[in-house]
Amino acid sequence: MLISVALSMTLLPALMALFSDRLVKPGFIFGRGRTLEQGRAGGFWDRESRSVMKRPWVYLIVTASFMILLSVPYWTQSRADGVGHGMKKGFSGIAAIPDGIPTKDAFNVLVAKFPTESGAQSTAQVVIPGSKTDPSVAQKIQALDAAIANDGAFATPQPPQTSQDGTVTLVSIPFAGEATDSQSAAAVDAITRLRDEYVPQTFGQDSGVLVGGDTAMTKDFFDISNFYTPIIILLVLGLSFILLTVVFRSIVVPAKAIVMNLLSVGAAYGLITLIFQQGGPAWAHSIANALNFTQVDAIESWLPLFLFSILFGLSMDYQVFLLSRIREEYDKSGDNSEAVAYGLRTTGGIITGAAVIMVAVFAAFASGRIAALQEMGFGLAVAVFLDATIVRSILVPSAMKLLGDRNWYLPGWLQWLPKVDVEGHAAAERITIPDTPAELVEARDSSD
Repeated sequence: MLISVALSMTLLPALMALFSDRLVKPGFIFGRGRTLEQGRAGGFWDRESRSVMKRPWVYLIVTASFMILLSVPYWTQSRADGVGHGMKKGFSGIAAIPDGIPTKDAFNVLVAKFPTESGAQSTAQVVIPGSKTDPSVAQKIQALDAAIANDGAFATPQPPQTSQDGTVTLVSIPFAGEATDSQSAAAVDAITRLRDEYVPQTFGQDSGVLVGGDTAMTKDFFDISNFYTPIIILLVLGLSFILLTVVFRSIVVPAKAIVMNLLSVGAAYGLITLIFQQGGPAWAHSIANALNFTQVDAIESWLPLFLFSILFGLSMDYQVFLLSRIREEYDKSGDNSEAVAYGLRTTGGIITGAAVIMVAVFAAFASGRIAALQEMGFGLAVAVFLDATIVRSILVPSAMKLLGDRNWYLPGWLQWLPKVDVEGHAAAERITIPDTPAELVEARDSSD
């Protein structure tokens, strides 16, 4: 990211100066004679924004309701195991690999034909203070073996091993059945039972017995991720609000920007849950099959926070770009409606073009065969598409029209905030470039 920013501030301007007007033929796109309407009054984006602002309540209610509706599966969709509702986070494990891949076929055969031996390389490692020769330790190990004997997720424990110094004993317990996949929900549930039930019942609550292994590490990852995700989200939202407040000298614009960005993220979460998570409606399963997507029992645990970070960054980038144009025109004219129309018509084409490029890139990930990459690509593509179309072209102008001059409200006790010019120079010093020959003549006459 830092390298990209540095290149855009050094190499890109140098190349543009080197090629000069030969880089893009003035007045044409790709030399086909089609005039460039970027920023032109009366163009598509100008007409679209003014159409939205004629009926702001209708557009705001309909589009906001649509975005909220898309997020509903994240909270309410049934799960394949029937336990709870909404997005189930975890690791898909072998289920993420499409059918027909030799690794998955071999795994399925091992589980079906050798249910107790297939987990030999995937074990829960119980670390016990003391030596196996200690009668009390040996007795408790036997009690642990008896406790897990009726649990179908575990096979027969391997013989205990004591460290060379005699202070620690290791008991390796292979997984069995569906838990053979060390990253599956069955294996994580088995580790949870081992830690929370079998070990405390056998050794006591504060015995110092530890349970490790690959699956234990997976469970710890889930726990840490679940703990820190809300903290990270609140931190990002708080910093975004502060920075936008300073840049635009308003508390309404940052709050509105955050809400709209959350709508995009929520819609992406809901669609990922609907399309990729098992347990949803039959028509969602049909859509997944039609798109060659693999439905899994759980959405990858790292995905929600990853998507939030990427999508919030992209959405805020679009938001700042659009709002800086709106604020620029509002400072000059004082007309909120005209400022919104100006901002959208001067940025709509650029934002949409950038979004199309990113949607194409993210769709390439979604076209793969690994479920985790499909989830990531689909979620990013859908969220960027919704953000660049529905949010920027409908929700923003309708909300800003309804709020009017209140968009730029800043409490008196915050008037001490510095005035930051996003463009790097004062708005009053900006040079207005005429869009048409008639405006050029008018500007010349006014200067005379």
